[in-house]
Amino acid sequence: MPIDEQLAAAVDVARAAVDEAADAGTVGDHVRAVEDGERLVSHQFLCTKPGYQGWYWSVSVSRAPDSDRVTINDVVLLPGDDAIIAPPWTPYKERIRPGDLSPGDVLPPDEDDIRLVPSWSAGDGEEQTPDRFFAREVGLGREWVLSIEGRELAADRWQEGEQGPDAAIAQQASGVCHSCGFMVSLAGPLSDRFGVCANGMANDDGKVVSFDHGCGAHSGARLSRSASAQALPPPVFDTVGVDEVDSF
Repeated sequence: MPIDEQLAAAVDVARAAVDEAADAGTVGDHVRAVEDGERLVSHQFLCTKPGYQGWYWSVSVSRAPDSDRVTINDVVLLPGDDAIIAPPWTPYKERIRPGDLSPGDVLPPDEDDIRLVPSWSAGDGEEQTPDRFFAREVGLGREWVLSIEGRELAADRWQEGEQGPDAAIAQQASGVCHSCGFMVSLAGPLSDRFGVCANGMANDDGKVVSFDHGCGAHSGARLSRSASAQALPPPVFDTVGVDEVDSF
């Protein structure tokens, strides 16, 4: 359906409406008329307001069937394809990152957090005991424990992080953490893949490390022959030794 010619020609009517609604001097040239529907057209004008580069004024006009009267529906300021606009709103829960918490901050988990399940519905690993049911009845133990999904998410995060095998320091290491005497074993379902570094001189001291991680502070690290202390040749001029001479 072709654009309504009467509405498309109502540029002066649309400009009068936008001049009345907008601040003085912020309405530029007429850009185009766009058909929005049957007997419904939008006239677009450049916006010259400082800070609104790429925006445009849009004036919606319409008319009733068998009527020549042009009606103004609304006047709005809209962003164009090249407009500078604010980024999409991101909820607080999605903006926070590891390390953002300060002393006193509280970050409770979501009610439907897939990383957690009630302790009565999942075990803690191999350390389940016969009196678990009794402990649950009297309210002992933890209310929530890691779900299978939570464990896998943690394992993937640790494996792919700075304490995993792909870290630059691990690529140059002579040995892996699994064979290091400074690695402390974990208990539970992740104990077959991770441990804790207990070498105070290592970068990862006190951190969870994957078995295939490594660094130069491995307990089996030894200096190569070329890096060990070498015996120096005798000096050209002996300024240390003592010469014996006969006295008369």
